[in-house]
Order: sequence, then C-alpha cells, then structure tokens
Amino acid sequence: MTTHDDGNLTTQQAPETGITPGGTTGAFKDVLAKDHARRGKPPIHLVDMNAAEREQAAKAIGMPKFRVKQLANHYFAHYDTDVASFTDFPSKLSATAQEAFFPELIHEVTHQSADDGTTIKTLWRLFDGAMIESVLMRYPSRTTLCISSQVGCGMGCPFCATGQLGLTRNMSTGEILEQVRIAAKTARDGGIAGGPCRLSNVVFMGMGEPMGNYRSVISAVRQISAMPPEGFGISARNITVSTVGVVPGIRKLAQEGLPVRLAVSLHAPSDALRDELVPMNRRFNTTQVLDAAHDYYLATKRRVSIEYALMRGINDQAEHARLLAKRLNHYGDDWAHVNPIPLNPIEGSKWTASKPEDERQFLDILHRAGITATLRDTRGQDIDGACGQLSAKYRKTA
Repeated sequence: MTTHDDGNLTTQQAPETGITPGGTTGAFKDVLAKDHARRGKPPIHLVDMNAAEREQAAKAIGMPKFRVKQLANHYFAHYDTDVASFTDFPSKLSATAQEAFFPELIHEVTHQSADDGTTIKTLWRLFDGAMIESVLMRYPSRTTLCISSQVGCGMGCPFCATGQLGLTRNMSTGEILEQVRIAAKTARDGGIAGGPCRLSNVVFMGMGEPMGNYRSVISAVRQISAMPPEGFGISARNITVSTVGVVPGIRKLAQEGLPVRLAVSLHAPSDALRDELVPMNRRFNTTQVLDAAHDYYLATKRRVSIEYALMRGINDQAEHARLLAKRLNHYGDDWAHVNPIPLNPIEGSKWTASKPEDERQFLDILHRAGITATLRDTRGQDIDGACGQLSAKYRKTA
C-alpha cells in the first residue's frame, strides 16, 4: 500500500517488512524504534505461498503436489506442524517438508495468566529476535484472540505502551497466522481455564497498525476465515480489524468483499484533542476518518466499532461525550457502536483511567443521544495487560 497527500491509494503492493507508507510522505511520520532496520525477511511458510508457489516448493524437494493439500489440512484443521508425526505422510519426506513448509516463526518467551486463568498473554520471539504479544481471552459465549501485526508500532500515541516502543518492522502472514494456530490448539486442548473450547473470534488489536501492513493482514484474514484446508474456518464476521484512522486502508478494506468488523481507535471527538492523543490525526483528521468509517458501514452493512480509551480529565468529560454523540449522529443512521475503554495505564505515564462516575456519565450521555455504547470489559489488569507492556518489561530485564 502506498499513500499520497491526497489520500489516494496506489496499486503498488505494501512491503512485507520495513517502514510503513506513513513514514515517507505527508504530515505524519512513523515513530521508529531504536533498532529499526531493513531486516531480512522471515522464513517462507506454507501460508505465505499461493497454490502455485506451494506446488513449486513441493517440486523442488521431490514431493508430489498432492502432498501439499495434506500438509495444509494438518495445519488448518488440526493445528499441527510436526510433519514427522503425520501418519498419512511418508517419513522419508518429513524432514525436508518440515523445513520447506513449516519453519518455526514464533517461539514463546514467557506468558502471564489472569482473570482466574481465562486470560493468557504470551510474549513471542520472532526469527530476528524481535518480540510481539498476543492475548487469548475466554468469555462465557466466545473465545477471542487478540493478535499483533507489526513489531512495535509507529503511530506514536502517547498513552499506548506499544506506541512508546516505536516501529521495528512489519510481520509476515506466517508470523501473524502462527499466533492464531497456536491459540486455536491451546483452546482445543484445554490450555485455558474452563476446559476445551473453540477459538471463535480474532481481533487485530495487538501490537501495530494493521493498515500499515495491509497486504499481510488481508492475506491472514482470508486464511483465518476460509474453511480447511484453505483456512481455519473462523467466520469473517467474527474478525475485527482495527486502525487509528488510516483512511486509504479503510477505503481499500471496504472493497475486499470481506464482512469483517472495522474498529476505529478515535479516542477524541475533536481535531484539537485528537492531534495530541493520536498523531495520525495530523494526516487524516476526524472528519476524513469518520467519513471513511461511515462509508465502510454503507459498503459492508456492518456496524463500525468506535474505540474510545477514557483518560481522566483528558477526554472523559460531559462535553466530550456530547460532541462525540453529535459527530456520530451527523450521519443520520445507526452505523456505529461506541466502546468506551477504561485505560490500562502504562507505568510512569501521566495518562490514567477515568473515575467510575465519569465513565457512567459518559455512557449515559451517549445512550440519551441514541448512541449504542458498551463499556469495554477490561482484561489483564492484574498483569501487564495493555498491549506492549509485557514486551517493554522484558526488554528492561533481559
């Protein structure tokens, strides 16, 4: 994906690694991590290849092409990558097939458990030593995985732990999907409190700006939602893609024909305040973002989630709620669902959670204005729950 000052999107493909388009043109510049560099690409995985590339890889190791479907079925239907254990696969090919199709892309460093074992946050090390996080959460009616799409994040939002890390690089489709496979296997095998269950929802709300790694994210979405042996069979309607407001990405996503939910991290109802909280607003302002989000609703018939982290004395007062309601009601239809989120503050930050009475008042004003709004059920408050906190802590102690 390549963006220009006029907000148009070219057909040039986004790079798999390296700086996101926002860092090269326009008013916004990506905040880069100290160790940002043009790194080598991750090893190629089965899910990084299209059908022709998989057949070519099979031919290169002397493997009949029909074996590729067997490998894909083990991966997507059984969450398994240990080729040597596949009873329907010839042992003489297992080692070469393992190397060619299932290189290890993510390796667990540590994990934390919270909420009586129904929340598991995992820190992963990638091939180049980079760290990312994912969170598996079990609810009464669903099991949700929050995944990362970039190493760090270049958006620079001052209240966000990941934003303080800066952007190191984009993740490959394989690195993204390995988070899903392992979580699905964990859920199936009873690795989360409550016994065996099925992973039902995936949200791209972990580390990174998904629209900054558009090609890999869309490839991952398609494979998460396709049925085995092409994907994990999780309904696209149960997948959420978030963004801080990268307008060209929102508009491109609306054309993909995927009924995924769009979540926009708004956090402020005015440009003056949002410029401070979400630096990307200097490139695509609130009007551009809300217009694009409403157009997404019109194109997909899927209500958009407006994410709004409540910060004490900053954006949580009655005036902010009234202006937010006015901005959303401007479009004249029930197109948005607001998720006010109690902030999970990062250590040493001036940004802190709202008072309970201010949270209640904020919700009440939205409801009286006819806005559907639900206070987010926060998870992981007794661990390093906010995205980027565990990675930041590990970097300090390692």
